[in-house]
Amino acid sequence: MDGPKKQVALWYHGGLASATAAMCTHPLDLLKVHLQTQQKAQLGLVGMAKQVVRNEGVLGLYNGISASVGRQMTYSLTRFAVYEYIKGQRTTNGRQLPFHEKVIIATFAGGIGGVVGTPCDLVNVRLQNDMKIPLDQRRNYKNVFHGLYRIARYEGPSCLFNGAVTASFRAVLITVGQIAMYDQFKQLLVGTPYFKDNMTTHFTASISAASVATALAQPVDVMKTRMMNAAPGTYSGILACAKDIASTGLTSFYKGFIPAFTRLGPQTVLTFMFFEQFRLRFGHTVPV
Repeated sequence: MDGPKKQVALWYHGGLASATAAMCTHPLDLLKVHLQTQQKAQLGLVGMAKQVVRNEGVLGLYNGISASVGRQMTYSLTRFAVYEYIKGQRTTNGRQLPFHEKVIIATFAGGIGGVVGTPCDLVNVRLQNDMKIPLDQRRNYKNVFHGLYRIARYEGPSCLFNGAVTASFRAVLITVGQIAMYDQFKQLLVGTPYFKDNMTTHFTASISAASVATALAQPVDVMKTRMMNAAPGTYSGILACAKDIASTGLTSFYKGFIPAFTRLGPQTVLTFMFFEQFRLRFGHTVPV
């Protein structure tokens, strides 16, 4: 007689789910970048949205969407694939993955994903922020592929990885906060008599994970955005960037926190809701 079985995700489901979620939340991500890079705290989320629409039209809220999707199909696809693969190797014969192992695996997966996703992330930030630059200084990338080509040709291939250290550090924090914490919250919820492996549990676990991920990653996210958008030579490294941000007050590390959570919350929820549906409907069956 066959034993109990479970549905597990395919290697690309995480990237596909993240890209689908990104298409829904991209305007919030764009506004977050604008808030983080403005020199003085003059506009809030609503004010910045009005300014973007006034200057660029409604479609201006989707500046850089190709780079956003490209980032998810590199960065998120990698971190989900690595995490799920190692998790699968460590949970044979019905073994439950302890929390500390989830954190270790998420740290490893996030670091790799951060490096792989840096080029598209760089183009994403530049595309989103291009409208704030004087017309004669704009980069005018047509899409993610044009941006990658222009950077590699005119700035050098190594410039595709500007901010890679900061991006990878952030990716580690986000992956721990999102994937490891989602896994843990879901395990705790399903372990009670009140929750099952359904959309209610997926939503509850994902919104809880989003809160942790935002708190962990926001300071690094601000530094990453500053470094990626800075002219060559502006910062000698992460510490120089951190010092510059701190010069305007420690709260500057959390500039854009509310829109960051407003974006990361829905993005995290949608990612895991899509991910779980892909897993349940299109995953493959393995013995528990």
